[in-house]
Amino acid sequence: MSIYPQVLRVCITGNIFPKICRPVHTGSALMKSQSGRYKVTPKGDRPLTYEMANPPHQIAHRKSWNSFNTSNLLGGLRPAETAVEDIFIRKFITGTWHSLVLSEVIIKRQHNIIRIAAIIRQGIIPRKMYFLIGYTEELLSSWLQCPVVMELQTVADRKDVIFKYI
Repeated sequence: MSIYPQVLRVCITGNIFPKICRPVHTGSALMKSQSGRYKVTPKGDRPLTYEMANPPHQIAHRKSWNSFNTSNLLGGLRPAETAVEDIFIRKFITGTWHSLVLSEVIIKRQHNIIRIAAIIRQGIIPRKMYFLIGYTEELLSSWLQCPVVMELQTVADRKDVIFKYI
């Protein structure tokens, strides 16, 4: 069996409509293993972080600690509200910490506390960094009506977060 997609012509005939023919693309089951993976470059110069380097079938084993939350418990927020809040938090963090966030923004919801974890670059003075931490925590706590804690890890260079090249 070929792993390349094949095009079949499917024709439908009926009493009301004339004969209709449409192409249908089919592929083998082997092509499903390509989803969620990054394409290998000829020179092998594409940098991947640890989160990006994990294949889809390993996410449950290697990254499950990122998904522990209590938002699905009885009396918690609806999943749609949680998703909208998470998108808002990620956009607010990347806008406030402009060009400093080097990893994915991880949001952990534990009881009434929202913990936000990320890896940032040491591109600003510590005084400004502490101001941004307090600013972010205070505004998000006010908007989301619950305590927000920032857990940041700093690295000296962008190349320090690269896990491997493909």
